[in-house]
Amino acid sequence: MAPIDRRKQILKAAAKSFALFGYKATTMDQVAKIANVGKGTIYTFFTNKEELFDEILHEVIVEMKNLAEKELDHEQTFFNNLFRILDSLLEFREQHDLLIKLSQEVREFGTLQAKTGNAKVEGVITGYLEKELRLAQEKGEIKPCDPKVASFIMFKIYIALTSDWSHGNDPLSKEEIKQYIELFLVHGLVPDLPV
Repeated sequence: MAPIDRRKQILKAAAKSFALFGYKATTMDQVAKIANVGKGTIYTFFTNKEELFDEILHEVIVEMKNLAEKELDHEQTFFNNLFRILDSLLEFREQHDLLIKLSQEVREFGTLQAKTGNAKVEGVITGYLEKELRLAQEKGEIKPCDPKVASFIMFKIYIALTSDWSHGNDPLSKEEIKQYIELFLVHGLVPDLPV
């Protein structure tokens, strides 16, 4: 029989606790109970709850980066890649229990660590977009711009259309979202003026 990897067991239990109860309500006692280990065992691997949370968040971020890399196809245009990558990352985010709970905790309690965790996740997405924007500029696919600002705006527009909009309106389909992003980011709102 293989030896039990206590560190993995603790991480799995902590991920479950953070996903169920959020950062604020998770305690080391809960994690120990879920992991079926003594609280002291947790402290042999992790100094405190923050360190444990950071390790779990790091694993989620690595998973997101791998997902984005899998969706990226350098044979496709920047905007085709943009839609595919954002769709897959936001689907991941909407289905991942920990990320759902963190967003809920930020809205309800404004917990600093939950805000920081969300900011890290958003930073991964915008950082990835920024990198791809630089490549698209080098290829001449898009106009010169500040990739950091452009990635932030793209992400916020996408969040607004996929999530925020549906709080008071019928949700938009992926095709409608794509059309609006193309309107705002590719074509603009100003009609072509006669020459």
